[in-house]
This record gives sequence, C-alpha cells and structure tokens, in this order.
Amino acid sequence: MGGFARDLPSLLSRRRALALMGGLSLAGLAAACGSDSDSDASSTTTSTGADASTTTASSAQGAMPSGGPGGPPPGGGGPGGGAASTPTTVEGETPNETAGPYPADASNGPDFLTGEGVVHQDITKSVGEFSGTAAGVATKIELTVVDAASGDAMPDAAVYLWHCTATGQYSIYEIEDQNYLRGVQIADSKGKVTFDSIFPGCYSGRWPHCHFEVFTSVDEATAGSNSVKTSQLALPQADCEEVYASSDYGNSASNLSGMSLSTDNVFSDGWDLQLATVSGSVDSGLTVSLTVKV
Repeated sequence: MGGFARDLPSLLSRRRALALMGGLSLAGLAAACGSDSDSDASSTTTSTGADASTTTASSAQGAMPSGGPGGPPPGGGGPGGGAASTPTTVEGETPNETAGPYPADASNGPDFLTGEGVVHQDITKSVGEFSGTAAGVATKIELTVVDAASGDAMPDAAVYLWHCTATGQYSIYEIEDQNYLRGVQIADSKGKVTFDSIFPGCYSGRWPHCHFEVFTSVDEATAGSNSVKTSQLALPQADCEEVYASSDYGNSASNLSGMSLSTDNVFSDGWDLQLATVSGSVDSGLTVSLTVKV
C-alpha cells in the first residue's frame, strides 16, 4: 500500500496545521495531506545530504509543486542533488511533527511503551513475547536532547525512537509478530541517547526518516503519556543512496529516486533542524546523529 493511503489519517503536523489556519480552502487542505509512513558520497565521510543551496534555503516555503505541498525552496531543492560538505548550526526548537500511523504508543491502537523490555539499546531485536532480528546495515542512532532556550543538556530525559525496516515496513502493525526497531533510552549527563539499529529503508511516498518522542523521564515514557516533543529525523540523500545498493533494501533505491526533501509531506516546509549527519561506512557501520532542541 502506498505512502498516501497508509498514512492519510495522521498526516498534519502541528506546524502544518497552524499554517493551514491562515485561510486555506478545503481544496487546499486536501492537497496538504501528503504521505507519511515512514550515495555517491564516500563511505567514510560525514554528510548532511542536502545540496548546499537547498540546505541554506530550506526554511523558506516555495511554490507548491504539482505532486503535493511544499515546493522547492528558493534557490533549488528539486529531486536529486549532492551532499553538503559541512553541517550547519541552526537556531530554534526542533519542529513538532506527526507521529504517523504506526507509533505503538497507544495513540493509534497498540501500546508498546507499557510492555516488557522496552528500555533497551539494541533495537534490532524484538523484546518481550517476540523474538527476531531486523536485517540491514548496522547503524547507531545518537540523539542529543537539549533545552532549546538555554542550550543546556537534558540528562535523564527519555527518548522513544521507532522507524521502518530495510524494506519499509513497521513492526507491530505491518509485521505483527515482531516489535523490533522500537525502543526507549535514557539520556546521559550530556543529554545523549544511543540506539543500536539498522539504517531505515525508503517506502513510496516518504523521505527516509526516523520518528521519536521525548519525555522528561523514563517513568513518563513507559507510561506512554505526556511527551514534550514528537518529531522526525531526516536522513541525508547521499548516504541513503549508498546504503540502498544493499540487497536487504528491496525497492528503497527506486522509491528514493522519485523523492526529495523539498516535496516530502513532512520536511518540505524546512528541515535544517531535522537533517541528521551520518558518519562511518556501510561495511563497518554507520552513525546517525542529531541534536534535538526541546
């Protein structure tokens, strides 16, 4: 099932909803509902994935393309494009985004967070009553949680992270007998959490991404309530292209070829605060990093 049909019920993020309140017609509202399910670069370099001109201008909203909301930002941003050479520091709070249709946080059916073994670092493996291991390129996902106003780290904050398999499916919902690629970690004294995972695949209709929710404590997280931030992390194009050459990734390469950040339903209105950096190599393992400003 395509990205639009899978994800229509929960597409509008809070910041998109605010934009729509400014007088969008019913036809415009329908058009705004894009999809959400959720490498030519050197294998040992760090990349931010958007071309340099696009990254600089990504926070500005361009004209709406024929395929959906969020046209290319001024100065470019269409499909394709090389990796930016260096990451940039961007001020502001990480935008709130939709949790999508497969959060398993009790907001849309199943509740993974109150189950057994949810606080674990190696999310390639299912926990509790399930057993299984997700296939894909080994990847550490590191999020550093900070206060957006002060820049101070938020030790003891808890992060719930989830993403799709190498072939673009979500455990619990689309793979009912597994709950891998989901987990909770507690931030250290520097506000950092680390998950051992795989590089997410790309399914039709969405740019490659990870979902996450931030809680003030692990007790709040495992109760599955009162998150202080729900957002998504975008993955750089060049790294995706390199990873998707692997046989584990099915149709990810072809799905990616028809996408761009500037036409993605979630990221088209600006991605500077959500575009991760990637280091390492496909052979030895990758590290995906992002600072989350709450």
